[in-house]
Amino acid sequence: MTRPYRTIRFAARGPIAIVTLDRPKVLNAYDVAMRDDLFAVLSAVDDDPTLRVLVLRGAGRAFSAGGDLTEFGSAPSPVVARAVRFQRDVWGRLLAVRAATIAAVHGPAVGGGMEMALLCDVRIAATSARFALPETGLGMIPGVAGTQTLPRAAGLSRALDVTLTGRVLDARAALRAGLVHRVVSPSQLGAAAASLARRLAALEPARVQALRRCVRAAFDAPLASGLALERRLGLGLEALGS
Repeated sequence: MTRPYRTIRFAARGPIAIVTLDRPKVLNAYDVAMRDDLFAVLSAVDDDPTLRVLVLRGAGRAFSAGGDLTEFGSAPSPVVARAVRFQRDVWGRLLAVRAATIAAVHGPAVGGGMEMALLCDVRIAATSARFALPETGLGMIPGVAGTQTLPRAAGLSRALDVTLTGRVLDARAALRAGLVHRVVSPSQLGAAAASLARRLAALEPARVQALRRCVRAAFDAPLASGLALERRLGLGLEALGS
């Protein structure tokens, strides 16, 4: 049977969709192909009303090392490379997916990998997990909603610290900062995510969706407006530096 996706693996176990980033040789760094695959699988999950929970995880030694930097080398400029990434709003799709979302994080979750996890409703981390946003040191700002999701999860001061310094947080530091909700051993990560997924899948979907909508509406600025601002500023800053 032909594999439907080149860069991810998808499995449905009853009401639970499991999406595995599957470029382990590059620590699941995402490229155009993976973004296309993610957009397609998220759309498929949304089209299936029997799927109530989505678990996002990574194959191999990492959750995700973020954007594949080789794309920047093949583009006419970093501005063009980042613009290509924005042509299809995969991250808005993840944020808006109807199913409740769980990130099961192990190993590096760096740059866009960390931001991808922050777009999920709940994050469980293995003790091996490491989080960082190194974009500032590369002359960019986080471009996968990190400027909006991080302060919502960790507060303004911690968000500025993490984004400005690019420092690495281990799993326990991420738990203290509010970036993750539970830390388990690597051997327990799969079981912990599956247990939580079953618990969420047992809830009435309409109530889950309403609750998620209400909680997100608790912030003064709409998240969609913040994401648009992040995109506009990110592209503008890179244009100035080119």
